[in-house]
Amino acid sequence: MSERALLCHMNILLSDGSTADSTKASGKPARLNIGDGSLSPAFEAQLNGLAEGDKHSFTLEPADAFGEANPDAVHHLDRTRFAADMELEPGVIVSFAGPGGAEIPGIIREVAGDSVTVDLNHPLAGQKVTFELEVMQVL
Repeated sequence: MSERALLCHMNILLSDGSTADSTKASGKPARLNIGDGSLSPAFEAQLNGLAEGDKHSFTLEPADAFGEANPDAVHHLDRTRFAADMELEPGVIVSFAGPGGAEIPGIIREVAGDSVTVDLNHPLAGQKVTFELEVMQVL
């Protein structure tokens, strides 16, 4: 299949109907590249045949969306690994340096004494999500 891309406004909804993310908030549509391996096959299948102006809504299981939560991505770190003045409490997002200088976000799940539990899974991993797309442009 030849590579193409769709410029879409997108809402990502959780199973309870709440909005996890929306490109409309930033006013910047998302670029969805088809055929380059950046999207799951199930996600790409939903994009086939969409044209400018189309609106499409679909729900994906965790494995086809942001992946299953990986228990190996949950780490227990010593408090000394964080800046002394950093606010460390559950729900706070912290950033770590990854390979090649990439930043890896992590969510603090628990703080117990000098042990900080950090979850490096994608925040939507393990969740069934619904995507609402509005195709702005076919590239």
